[in-house]
Amino acid sequence: MLQVDLAVIGGSGVYRVDMLKNVEDVDIETQYGQVNFLIGDCKDRKVAFLARHGKDHSVAPHMINYRANIQAIKNLNAKKIIATAAVGSLNKDMAPMDFVLLDQFLDFTKTRKSTFHEDGSQGVVHVDVTEPYCSEMRSFLYNKAKSLGIRVHNGGCYVCTEGPRFETPAEIKMFKQFGGDLVGMTSVPEVVLAREAGLPYVTVAMVTNYAAGISPTILSHREVLECMKMLSGNISSLIMEAIGEIQL
Repeated sequence: MLQVDLAVIGGSGVYRVDMLKNVEDVDIETQYGQVNFLIGDCKDRKVAFLARHGKDHSVAPHMINYRANIQAIKNLNAKKIIATAAVGSLNKDMAPMDFVLLDQFLDFTKTRKSTFHEDGSQGVVHVDVTEPYCSEMRSFLYNKAKSLGIRVHNGGCYVCTEGPRFETPAEIKMFKQFGGDLVGMTSVPEVVLAREAGLPYVTVAMVTNYAAGISPTILSHREVLECMKMLSGNISSLIMEAIGEIQL
């Protein structure tokens, strides 16, 4: 059976890991659906790369099959997950082009399947999310990013909205009052499902803009992708270093 050491989940603007060698295009079947991976070698480790929104960015945040994605990674026997995410900032100290390693989230999603335990076969399961993002992986990536000269913040609260629309200025004002630092549409339920599956999970959030009402201009998805292009070199360098050195 095909097995990997690590899984990388690429968000908006991160559709492949260019440092992978001997790449195979692989579909993994799960009880929740089929998931496509690029699986290859990097620094003597086998890595599975998943484009969260599909190869051509065709899957909106609220339509992503999060359960299938995490179950497929579990089926590949990955030891850890490194995820990326494009985010808007509510915190002026977390500026566009900065990296933020998430440590908390606020969940404002509405319609998503957020657990593997709906059928009751294992009773009522309450998963602990005191530390939803792996603190050891976060510390490792923080130190690695600093060594690469990347402007990075160790910790940030991610507000997850349903999407696919962007947020109103009134919502952003509320999220900021609740303690949110960043806003996006994908971290929940992905991080919760990873916790249920027993997979250490970390997110490298890349700030592409200030959120609505903070930014002086109206945001477009095109601007997000253009910013991600400028950040692509840094995220590729960080992930490549992490793959080779992170403890499994």
